[in-house]
Amino acid sequence: MGPDHPECFQRLDVITDMLMTLRVLDLLAHSEAPTVSKEELLRVHDARYLDDLERILPDKGYTNIDLDTRMCPNTLKAARYAAGSAVQAVNEVITGQAKNAFCAVRPPGHHATSDTAMGFCFYNNVAIGAAHAIAEYDLERVAIVDFDVHHGNGTDEIFAGDERVRLFSLYETDLFPMERGKEPEGDGVYISLPAGTGSEALRAAVETTWLPALEDFKPQLLMVSAGFDAHVQDDMSSLAFLDADFQWLTQACLNVAKRHAQGRLVSVLEGGYDLESLARCAAQHIKQLADL
Repeated sequence: MGPDHPECFQRLDVITDMLMTLRVLDLLAHSEAPTVSKEELLRVHDARYLDDLERILPDKGYTNIDLDTRMCPNTLKAARYAAGSAVQAVNEVITGQAKNAFCAVRPPGHHATSDTAMGFCFYNNVAIGAAHAIAEYDLERVAIVDFDVHHGNGTDEIFAGDERVRLFSLYETDLFPMERGKEPEGDGVYISLPAGTGSEALRAAVETTWLPALEDFKPQLLMVSAGFDAHVQDDMSSLAFLDADFQWLTQACLNVAKRHAQGRLVSVLEGGYDLESLARCAAQHIKQLADL
């Protein structure tokens, strides 16, 4: 997205480097993502919106979507692989080729609505994966746990009124994309945390709000919008999560998946813009998913 933009290519590099440092990269199975198909995109996005993205894709330089989101000539190519990664991960996990999966993707997706790109997002990767699970495997209950510091408004809008998908979204109060004083009006289970919230309040909120609702929903597949930008080192937010909090959240998700979804979990990278904390937290997240 251009020089000095927080959504930079180094985000994936530092995760890979940390996995190498921890000597676990070679212990993981790796799959090359296919590009997403038009049919898979149309399950969650409007046809006119998809055509508009293709139309405004620049031949060189950048096209500005908003103050923070821009396209370069290769943006949609990358986005097709990112969305295809979520589809491939769902296929491998549901068919038993993999116990669970982490999609190391850019650009992120959870702010992309059915007809609008925003917040660095173009195609809603996790929504595309969830819709694929329902369409191809006849799943009746897919839970999407979103612990990115920003509310997953795109995912919320796409599945509004769909009883087969339930969004569990944690976010900082009054932070993008929420307007000051506004809260989501969808069907999800929401945790709004004021600036400065740390470990104790986070875990109490998850235990009293998310976990009972997840137990009641009994998901057949758990998908995770894994954003690590609520870390205290990340200046994208004012929350104060620590490395151990993301480990705790990961284990909580795994516990639910083991009880209700045959352990099936697909995690998709969203935010996380401080490279040091992103590398540590994402790598530990992956290690836990792989039980290493």
